[in-house]
Amino acid sequence: MGIDPSALIHPSAVVEPGARIGPGCVVGPFSLVGPEVTLAAGVTLKSHAVVTGWTDIGEGTVIFPFANIGDVPQDLKYAGEKSRLMVGARNRIREGVTMNTGTEGGGGLTQVGDDGLFMAGAHVAHDAHVGNRVIMANNAAVAGHCMIADDVIIGGLSGVHQFVRIGKGAIIGAVTMVTNDVMPYGLVQGPRGVLDGLNLVGLKRRGVAREDIMALRAAFQALAQGEGAFQDRARRLLDDVAGQSTYVRDIVEFVLGDSDRSFLTPG
Repeated sequence: MGIDPSALIHPSAVVEPGARIGPGCVVGPFSLVGPEVTLAAGVTLKSHAVVTGWTDIGEGTVIFPFANIGDVPQDLKYAGEKSRLMVGARNRIREGVTMNTGTEGGGGLTQVGDDGLFMAGAHVAHDAHVGNRVIMANNAAVAGHCMIADDVIIGGLSGVHQFVRIGKGAIIGAVTMVTNDVMPYGLVQGPRGVLDGLNLVGLKRRGVAREDIMALRAAFQALAQGEGAFQDRARRLLDDVAGQSTYVRDIVEFVLGDSDRSFLTPG
């Protein structure tokens, strides 16, 4: 592809040979684009942005000053192996954000979906997989090998421990450390991450039907107060009520899925 003639590249920017720059891209002053980078149509790099490594940036994404996207992992096991970062379309990657490529031990790929907002100082580590419409507030950090599903919000100054999964539609409050998996639509807050209910505000904002919200409330109570282990309660829920709501089914399938960690459970 090379550099599309419609791309606007500031004279002070450095675009290394081999980089592929799509139509309508803008590369601002003092920015760097590495030799294995692909910028899809309409990508904008504001001043002093660095995009390096084997990195693909999707259409319409905007990268703000001093972001460093696609550099090597912060992992002592990384030995220089070839690995990749793929960022989807229409993301807003704000000042000072860092996103690293993957490692051989984690599959070699870090992936970010579409339509995300990554506020100043946020970090996405090696081999993490981040879904669509994810919001990471200022200085939030996702460690290596995490799985962050669609429509998740991670509050400012919060950290997600390596290998943790966060289910779709969950919200993590500010200044929270998350060390265990978070079920879909969960609300987590407190310094050591307590599952404190459902993300009802988020559900209502997305126009989820009242019947589905009521079903989720009932499911949460069953998971909180039933007998046996958390997974046993989820299996009973699958037999009893999961057919009533796809949202409840999301929770059950997540809880019964494979994980390297335990779960935050309702108190």
